[in-house]
Amino acid sequence: MNSILKKTFLPLIILILSFNLNTYADDTDHFSVEYPSIIVTNINSSIKIKPSLSLLQQIKTDSLKLYISNIETKYEFEDSYLAFKHQFNKKEIVEVRIGNKTQSELITPIPLWLSIIPPLVAIIMALLFKEVFSALFIGIFTGTFIIYSYKGTSIFIAFFKAIFAIADTYIINSVHSTGHISIIVFSMLIGGMVTLISRNGGMQGIVNILSRYANTAKSGQFITWLLGVLIFFDDYANTLVVGNTMRPVTDRLKISREKLAYIVDSTAAPVASVAMITTWIGIELSYIQSATVQIGVTENPYSIFLNSLPSRFYPFFMLIFMLFIIYKGKDFGPMYKAEKDARNQQQEQDIELDSEDKAENELEMAKHISPRWYNAGIPIFIVIFGTMAGLFYTGWDSTVWNDTTIAFSKKLSHIIGASDSYLALLWSSLTAVLVAAGLTMSQKILTIHEVSDSLLKGFKTMLTAILILILAWALADITKDLHTADFISNILISVNVAPQLLPALTFILSAIIAFSTGSSWGTMAILYPLILPASWYLSHSVGLSDQESMDIFYITVSAILAGSVLGDHCSPISDTTILSSLASSCNHIEHVRTQMPYALSVGAVSILVGLIPAAYGVSNWIIFPTGMISLYSVVHFFGKKVED
Repeated sequence: MNSILKKTFLPLIILILSFNLNTYADDTDHFSVEYPSIIVTNINSSIKIKPSLSLLQQIKTDSLKLYISNIETKYEFEDSYLAFKHQFNKKEIVEVRIGNKTQSELITPIPLWLSIIPPLVAIIMALLFKEVFSALFIGIFTGTFIIYSYKGTSIFIAFFKAIFAIADTYIINSVHSTGHISIIVFSMLIGGMVTLISRNGGMQGIVNILSRYANTAKSGQFITWLLGVLIFFDDYANTLVVGNTMRPVTDRLKISREKLAYIVDSTAAPVASVAMITTWIGIELSYIQSATVQIGVTENPYSIFLNSLPSRFYPFFMLIFMLFIIYKGKDFGPMYKAEKDARNQQQEQDIELDSEDKAENELEMAKHISPRWYNAGIPIFIVIFGTMAGLFYTGWDSTVWNDTTIAFSKKLSHIIGASDSYLALLWSSLTAVLVAAGLTMSQKILTIHEVSDSLLKGFKTMLTAILILILAWALADITKDLHTADFISNILISVNVAPQLLPALTFILSAIIAFSTGSSWGTMAILYPLILPASWYLSHSVGLSDQESMDIFYITVSAILAGSVLGDHCSPISDTTILSSLASSCNHIEHVRTQMPYALSVGAVSILVGLIPAAYGVSNWIIFPTGMISLYSVVHFFGKKVED
C-alpha cells in the first residue's frame, strides 16, 4: 500500500513543488504597476510600481533606470513603491521597463474637455425644468458614464456600472466627509430647534417684537439685511438663523420668499468673505501662503489678506446694492414678478390660513400658549454666541494671545482662522436644542412627548435639502475627478493677456468654476495656487516693478474670492444657495432664477467699475463712489416700483 502511494503521489508532489519553485524564481524580479482609476488627458497621473523584494534591492543597489515607453523617467521611493507622475495625451500602449523586465498596458485617457459636460448638464436641466433632484442625478450619471466608458468595457456594461457607482462610490463618499456630516447634523438640529421654538410660541414672540420696527415691506427687508450683516462670522450659521427667524415676519409683510432667500444668501457669503474675523480666514490664508511659497514672496499671508480687502468689490457692492433695492422699493427681472405676486396672493393665503388648514400647520403654536420672545431668543442667541465661543475654544493659541507684538484684531483673526467651525456649529446648535427643550418643559408649555414630536418633525423638514446637498456634493466629487477646473483654468492661462486685465479675467474664471462646481471654497483651493503665481510672473514679464506686480497680486487675490462668491450665488448646485432656499422655505430653482440677474448686474459693475480701473491704478476713493452711483442707476432705471 505504501509503495502504491509513493508511486502515485510522490511524482505529483515533486511536480507541484517544482512548479511553485519555478514560479517563485520567475517572480523574484517581477513588478506590478498601479494606475489611477481615472486618467484624464493632459493631467499628471500618479502611478505606482510595486517591485518584488529582490528587484527592489537590485534597483537600490544598481540604480536601475525606469523607462516609460522608452523614455527615461525619474521616480521617488514611497515605502516599497516606486512613484512617479506621467501625463497621458492620447490612447496608447504604455510600456514600463525596469532593467530587462517590462510590462505593457493599453491606456485610454478621458479627454479633458468632457469634464465640463456633467456640471453643464445638471445646471441646464435644473434651469430648464426647475427640478433639481433629477438634474443633479442625471449630471452625476453623465459623469460616471463618461468615466466607465473609457475603462475598456462595452457601452452596455458601462451603463450599469455608471448607475451603481452613483450610490456605491459618489453618494457614499459625499457623506463620508466629517465636514459634510457636520453640516447635515447641524441643519437637522437647526430644523428641530426652529420647529420647537415655533410651537412653544417663542418665534411668535420675536415676530411680535420685530413687528414694532418691521411694519412695512421696506423695513422688514432692511431688518433682514441688518441681521445678515451682524451674523458675520459664519455663512452657514448666518443663512439658517436669519432665514428661519425672519420668515414669519416677511410672510406677514407680504415679502416674497424669493426676496427673503435673496437677502439671506447675498448677505451670508459676502459678509463672511470681507469680515476680518470669520471661519473663512484660516482656509484663505493657507491658500495664499501656498501661492507665496511658489514665487518667493515673503509678505505675511494675513498682510496680503488685509491689502486685498479694499478691492473685494463684488461682496461690498452686493451689500450696497441690496440697500438701494430696499430703499427704492424697486425690483427687476423675475424678482419683480415674485414680489408683485406676493403682495397680491398673500392675502388669499392669509384667508386660507384661517381655515382648518391652520390647525394642521406643524409650526403653528397652540391657542392656549402665550408668546414669549425669550423662548426663541435664548436658543437663537446660544447658536450665535455659542458658535463664537466654540470658534475661540477650538482655535485658542495662548502663544499668539500673549504675544504683545501682535495687534488685537490680528490675534482674533488668527484664533478664529485656526478654529474648527464644524465643531463650533455642532456644539452651539445641540446646546440650543437642549435649552429650547428645557425652557419649553419647565414652563409646562409642551409635554416631553410633544417636545420630542416637534424635534422629529423639524428633522424631517430638512430631509429634502439634505438630499439635494448630498447629490450636489457627489457632483462636486465628479468634477474633481474629471478635473473640470483644470479645463476651465487652462483656457484662460493659454490666452496671452495684459497683467492689468488678469484680475477681471480671473474674476470671470472663478465665477465660472464656482458656478460649475457649486463650491466657492473649492474654487479658491484650485485657483489661488494656480493664478497667483501666474499673475506675479506675468507682471514681471512685461517689466512691472515689484510694487506694481504686488498691487496686481493683491487685486488678483480679491478677484478669486469675489468671483467664487458670485458663481456660488448663481449656481443651483451650491450648498449655501440650497441652504438659503431651505431656511427661507423657498423653491430652490425660483431662488436661483430670481437672484441671478441681481448677482450678474453687481458682477458686471464690479468688473467694469472696480477690477479693471483698480488694476490700472485708479484710487478706491474714485472707484467706490462711482460704483455706488452705477448700482443706484441700475436700480433706478431698470427697477419697477412694487407697491405695498
